[in-house]
Amino acid sequence: MAKLVFFIGGAGAGKTTLAKKLAARRRSVLLDMDTLLRPAAEALMTQAGLDPSDRDSAEYKRLCRDLGYRITMDAALENLELGNDAYVIGPFTKETEDPEWIGAELAKLGAAAAAVEVKVVVVHLADLDVYRERIERRATELDRWKLEHWADFSRSLTKRAPRWPLPEGSVLDYDNTAPFDEEELARLETFIYGAPSRP
Repeated sequence: MAKLVFFIGGAGAGKTTLAKKLAARRRSVLLDMDTLLRPAAEALMTQAGLDPSDRDSAEYKRLCRDLGYRITMDAALENLELGNDAYVIGPFTKETEDPEWIGAELAKLGAAAAAVEVKVVVVHLADLDVYRERIERRATELDRWKLEHWADFSRSLTKRAPRWPLPEGSVLDYDNTAPFDEEELARLETFIYGAPSRP
């Protein structure tokens, strides 16, 4: 059964780091919305006379946000159709609030949807100070708006559990504040696959 695994949470929580470590071990498809959307977002923002590094303003969200999720999910669905596990990374704020969203996405697979298992890792940190420290530490131009508008942006860091009608045990609340190690990697593997892989 193919796994569709969402790594969701706020900026700086470590979604991508966790997903990459597990994808490398499991040889799963890794689909980071930020990576997939970046060339189109830069082009769209530049054409609109806006900052191509902006990833947070209202104008960015109007021009690019939904496109990013569509690109990412189309790639995920195509891989799931082939039987590949797909790890999808992004905040998914609006999507997790809609109970019907995941069903509508899987319906695009037709009969193949019955062979897909959805798991969600909700990645978060202990408090806003840790988020800010990690965002500052990664020192990317894409975070400039976040830091300059911290009072507004930090409201988006509220932990959100998806409202999707998933079977019990499909969502893992993952506090990523402590250092990540082999034991934690095995815990993630067990959540998704039932057991860690053998070395």
